[in-house]
Amino acid sequence: MPDETLKNLIEHFSKHTLSLANVPEDELGNGYEYLIKQFADDSGHTAQEFYTNRTLVHLMAQMLEPKAGEIIYDPTCGTGGMLISCLAEVKRTSGDTRTMGLYGQELINITAAIARMNLVLHGVSDFDIRSGNTLHEPALIEGDRLKTFDVVLANPPYSIKKWNRVAWQSDQWGRNFLGTPPQGRADYAFFQHILKSMDPQTGRCAILFPHGVLFRNEEADMRTKLIEADLLECVLGLGPNLFYNSPMEACVLICRTSKLSERRGKILFINALNDVAREKPRAF
Repeated sequence: MPDETLKNLIEHFSKHTLSLANVPEDELGNGYEYLIKQFADDSGHTAQEFYTNRTLVHLMAQMLEPKAGEIIYDPTCGTGGMLISCLAEVKRTSGDTRTMGLYGQELINITAAIARMNLVLHGVSDFDIRSGNTLHEPALIEGDRLKTFDVVLANPPYSIKKWNRVAWQSDQWGRNFLGTPPQGRADYAFFQHILKSMDPQTGRCAILFPHGVLFRNEEADMRTKLIEADLLECVLGLGPNLFYNSPMEACVLICRTSKLSERRGKILFINALNDVAREKPRAF
């Protein structure tokens, strides 16, 4: 933009006090989310590191049905969009969001700071966003075990190769209960961290994964143990082109620590490939 346009823009906004007292928190927060999306649109291949398609995030939140009084967690929280989506879902169902607790961890310090700012702009006061590597040094601990949550949502980084596989084989938090993933793909390390972070009674999770987690041979034994543990409730296939600048196919895995009696021993498979409407190269 030319200097004159920027000057006029600053002078225009200087006439208004954009505080939480003067601007409804939803409007201010939604404006911030919009700017994050625009940054993702303009930033090329790194966008998926911090921005997940919001329509898909809302779907995941609705499937988990978060409620007032519950605590929500995102172990790879980015800018906090999934946590805010759960907050919005509770508001939509007329729940009291003041009784909720929002927790997250994010590897990149600046992105974690953006997440904290995002939550403040959405009027959230009860939150705890930590910086650090979730696999190597999980930050949310209670005593000698991981803190557990009612709802966990995540879009973990895909198939990362630089992670401490040797340490995982004797993980002090017991997150290797399904096995040790291959060095070139840490997807099931994040998966097991999430499963271990669910409340033993009320815990449920929704994870956005690349489609390969469902059929890769090197993870077959872990998939078998997952099914035998009866934690997997639903596999939602969504097809390709859901990620910024990537045609890879995606799926959402829904897990629950305590299934309803009629759902025990069963897994629901949904092929939603033909139920996704697309605008431009992305899904909405």
